[in-house]
Amino acid sequence: MKKKDIKILLVDDEQDILEIVGYNLSQEGYQIVTATNGKEAITKAKKELPQLIIMDVMMPEMDGMEACENIRKIPELNNVIITFLTARSEDYSQVAGFDAGADDYITKPIKPKLLVSKVKALLRRLKSDEHVSETLNVGGIEINREEYKIIKEGKEIVLPRKEFELFYLLASKPGKVFKREEILDKVWGNEVIVGGRTIDVHIRKLREKIGEDLFKTIKGVGYKLEV
Repeated sequence: MKKKDIKILLVDDEQDILEIVGYNLSQEGYQIVTATNGKEAITKAKKELPQLIIMDVMMPEMDGMEACENIRKIPELNNVIITFLTARSEDYSQVAGFDAGADDYITKPIKPKLLVSKVKALLRRLKSDEHVSETLNVGGIEINREEYKIIKEGKEIVLPRKEFELFYLLASKPGKVFKREEILDKVWGNEVIVGGRTIDVHIRKLREKIGEDLFKTIKGVGYKLEV
């Protein structure tokens, strides 16, 4: 996908942030759309169908966490990459963000060169998805990689992007123990820095949604899918 075809939705209640981030990314050739709160973000996301959403956490009317959760429930936006733009670097807030369906964090204060580099790294995931069209069937669960769709016992399960990619990775080789380092590299990419608890948070959510017994923890090593 060419830069001119990539649409980025910026969401922040601070106008100067929208201007700084928007200017630097538009200079790179991306299409920029803006919103000033969570409710407006949902409306704009439905209308514009962006490939990437960069969203502040603390906003009036509806915060970024709630907006993210709502956006993840919209089928046509299930594959959008969502990253929070925030000064809150505490571990608990990052875990809450991943719980809400975020893919990553960009922290304030914003350094333009680092911002552009991070956005490029996030968008590289789109390129890697373009040529994948495989469907897996593991333990009676159908996993469609092209449509980001999971069918279990005739019911569709909607997962945020990272949860889906983690599940797909484990399901690609049932019984294999994936080391934590390998999971981080293949699901998040070695160019993206995430906290050590990120995998644990996503595994917990997968257990809740798909089945407690499917996901086995290998203490001190990693995880495997057991069917």
